Amino acid sequence: MKKLKFKEHLKALSLFCNVGIAETYFKEIGVDVKVANELLLERSKFYSHLYPEVDMINGDITNSEIFRKIISRAKECNVDFVMATPPCQGMSCAGRKDPKDPRNSLIYYAIEAIKRIKPKYALIENVPMQQHTKINYKGQEIFIPEYVEKELGSHYKFNKNRVVNAADYGVPQSRTRYIYLIVRKDQNVVWEFPEKEDHQISVEEAIGNLPSLDPLIREESERWRFPDYEKKRKAGLKVSKWHYATKQSWKLVELMMHTPSGKSAFLNDHFFPQKNGRRVKGAPRTYMRMFWSKPATTIMQNSDVISAFINVHPGRPIIESDDDRERIYSDARTLSIYELLILSSLPKNWNIPDWADEKMIRQVIGEGIPPLLIRKALEALIKEVQ
Repeated sequence: MKKLKFKEHLKALSLFCNVGIAETYFKEIGVDVKVANELLLERSKFYSHLYPEVDMINGDITNSEIFRKIISRAKECNVDFVMATPPCQGMSCAGRKDPKDPRNSLIYYAIEAIKRIKPKYALIENVPMQQHTKINYKGQEIFIPEYVEKELGSHYKFNKNRVVNAADYGVPQSRTRYIYLIVRKDQNVVWEFPEKEDHQISVEEAIGNLPSLDPLIREESERWRFPDYEKKRKAGLKVSKWHYATKQSWKLVELMMHTPSGKSAFLNDHFFPQKNGRRVKGAPRTYMRMFWSKPATTIMQNSDVISAFINVHPGRPIIESDDDRERIYSDARTLSIYELLILSSLPKNWNIPDWADEKMIRQVIGEGIPPLLIRKALEALIKEVQ
């Protein structure tokens, strides 16, 4: 297959850039990020570790001096592509869905940047709830898409299909996003997402060949239960230094040992979440293993928490039984960072800085948009401009 690449490289500005996950494959397709902005200092350092040639402006975009600096540098670099991925916690189903969350209004700064820089192309990405979230516009509460089109519609045209699932574009993870593909009207280009691919990549296809891992039990007195832990740990590290299991409490591990693939421990008759001997209430898709036969569920910041939303490895049957007291499944653990890289369409040898701790790595992966999805979007643009 012919590799697609812009003949004339796009010069880009990346706003709310996290650590640059979305930009992972930009160099391969002829997109040169010239300027980037990130609020958090550690993430800015991570970004600069990955992209030392980019002018990283660390600071709060709502600060007038920081915003002025971003715009000034972008204009100096003749930026012709702006990508903005504002924080989504105020709108996300996994967040508070608070219409008053100030982060919902960060879209203002992305739109203002586009208006001032006047790039040929822009991409704005967020969660699907963006289309149902209102912000203040000239004293009125209007939905974000209405705001975007009021502000940019005179000079820009937009894609029709904006709700896309990364799993439809070669990513082994179901992650639905609301994405604007924006083209300046003087460009003779129609920019839409390509047709959905025929096949969704399952967890089995993506990580099913990796070595099984036993969890590291937090309580040393219970570690005898996994006599092969060290042997499996070494086998995992031969594959990658990031393929290792995190530390978990025996109480939670025990529940998941008796829970089959694609099921929640809440469905067990004997090994279920409880407190003081009584079954506790909880969302049905917590304490749950992933399905082997489907793409992974959306990877979150708290991907190392067994009790969170479908975070547990699918596992393999060791002892099959309809009785959960007899049934035993392997890999009663959350996913390794190496598995997260694969399921997020990041390179297996992603250049993670040595100083980044596991919590930060999991957070930035959980917040990042799968880079293969962004690549496929831009490849659709390449086909239009060639």
